Amino acid sequence: MSRFMVNLVAINPKEEHRCTPPVEVLVDTGSELSWLPKQLLLEAGITPRGKKRFKLADNQVVERDYGYAILTAEGYTTNDEIILAESGDMSLLGVRTLEGFSVMVDNIGHRFVATATLAC
Repeated sequence: MSRFMVNLVAINPKEEHRCTPPVEVLVDTGSELSWLPKQLLLEAGITPRGKKRFKLADNQVVERDYGYAILTAEGYTTNDEIILAESGDMSLLGVRTLEGFSVMVDNIGHRFVATATLAC
């Protein structure tokens, strides 16, 4: 399977003129949340609001800070929790962000496909 990468930007929801530069991230439907480098998020004024524990693909359990951001990629935008990734962590676009974008992933065409948001 090939890797599907996009550029993701995190915008500070309190000061929308402050944002990260575009970061190339792996579109990962196996990850619940999106992850971006901690330093870039802090520079954009996105502050930690708490900690969450994660089980990684190698079964290692880690704890990471999370914050809130407006996330945008490929012309889609949503607000979501964002993980402040530590050095060595991957940058990811997770399934909750994809659901917020109201898109499905076309892994063959390496693109997002707009869908209707479920109201029930």
